[in-house]
Amino acid sequence: MTSHGKFITLEGGEGAGKSTNMQFIYERLCSAGKDVVLTREPGGTALGERLRTLLLDSGAERMHSDTELLLMFAARAEHLAKVIRPALAQGRWVLCDRFTDATYAYQGGGRGIQEARIATLEEWVQQGLQPDVTFLLDVPPEIGATRVVQRGVQDRFELEQREFFERVRGAYLQRAQQAPQRFKVVDAGRSLTQVQAQLATYIAGIL
Repeated sequence: MTSHGKFITLEGGEGAGKSTNMQFIYERLCSAGKDVVLTREPGGTALGERLRTLLLDSGAERMHSDTELLLMFAARAEHLAKVIRPALAQGRWVLCDRFTDATYAYQGGGRGIQEARIATLEEWVQQGLQPDVTFLLDVPPEIGATRVVQRGVQDRFELEQREFFERVRGAYLQRAQQAPQRFKVVDAGRSLTQVQAQLATYIAGIL
């Protein structure tokens, strides 16, 4: 019988260094002999990537927060059905750039949507499925903002005001406090070497 794989997510605000560290985590897991599916949200499927383009388009008309929330979960439902659940059932490990904690942080903390409303959609779409481990790259918004500007073109979320990102960070840290067994918080304001040393220690603990 095939063993059930592990579901690992990477979370963090803008400029936290997720892209660089996703690759680091992926390579560490592969080096340990794990069969890893690398994916992201919103996205991960053909339909999900089209929804991602819509959600991140900085030139689009302003989207109602409920529309944004529902599109996030629409992409997630497709992602779960087509990628995440099949991979886990095959015993593969899934490493995902953002998942529902991002929804609680951005649409909940950032946009102000009530947690209970998000939780209703979470239960409907996920049916109890949660990540086994979540790495949270925590960075002060002022540091993250500087990094984002240095990268160049900004998407619809990256163009939000500082107060929005303060709320996002607060929501992320609250989530981590509520589920300390699942969350591994990393100080992403430090150097890349220090961040990856801490990640390496956490990764060793789950292998």
